[in-house]
Amino acid sequence: MFSFEFMQNAYIAGTFIAIICGIMGVYVVGRNMSFLSHMLSEIGFSGAAFGIFMGWQALTGMLLFTIVSSILIGKMSVQASRRESAISAVSSLFLGLGILFLSISNKNVSYATNILFGSVIGIGRSEVCQVLLLTIVALAFILLMYRPLKFDSFDHVGASVKGIHTNFISIIFLVVLALSVSTAAQIVGSLLIFVLLTLPAAAAKIVAKTVSGMMLFAVGAALVGVWLGLYLGYVTSWPVSFFIALIECIVYFSAMLLGRKD
Repeated sequence: MFSFEFMQNAYIAGTFIAIICGIMGVYVVGRNMSFLSHMLSEIGFSGAAFGIFMGWQALTGMLLFTIVSSILIGKMSVQASRRESAISAVSSLFLGLGILFLSISNKNVSYATNILFGSVIGIGRSEVCQVLLLTIVALAFILLMYRPLKFDSFDHVGASVKGIHTNFISIIFLVVLALSVSTAAQIVGSLLIFVLLTLPAAAAKIVAKTVSGMMLFAVGAALVGVWLGLYLGYVTSWPVSFFIALIECIVYFSAMLLGRKD
């Protein structure tokens, strides 16, 4: 299996994707933004379609659309009561644009399939370098903002009372989340990004008692899902994204069962 360069590339990229999704997922769950991660996956599809229409790499279009939409949502959803409406409005706009750009780009259906469900074969050395660069950038932001971001994610009221600039932190977090979504799309596709961003972290929330413990568990669960999913996809020729989703669901429901016994 590892004699093939595309599998080497897939495992290297998948490892970095699992790490960033596991860490970011803890904050997504802590901030109750699972719906937002699903929305960004839809916008990632739109951005990839726009990139193809413009003759760019799909990742470039994904980054453009997800970052712009994240900033818009951050500006529009200062009040929690307006957050879901803002997310729905922006998501609807960008999803419609994605369908439009894909329909007028004169590309065949395989392009849409690769965007929606990922393509392990399509991961080359240049894509691996992109994933590595984006992962480093995202992790650098998380490291620099670890304490205020953790405070704001798990005790928003307390963070506001302490004078932490929660609105600014929210916008920065959304931009970093956009980077994570665009990075992960190359393996699992835009439709199933939220699987890696939510299920490992949701399971970690049940099992672990601290934020650092949640991160370790979530990263471990994401790594198992990606590594095993890539292997099963290779030996069966079935979609890798299916196996990743299946494995992460098993991890989550197992955590629920263990949580009930405690």
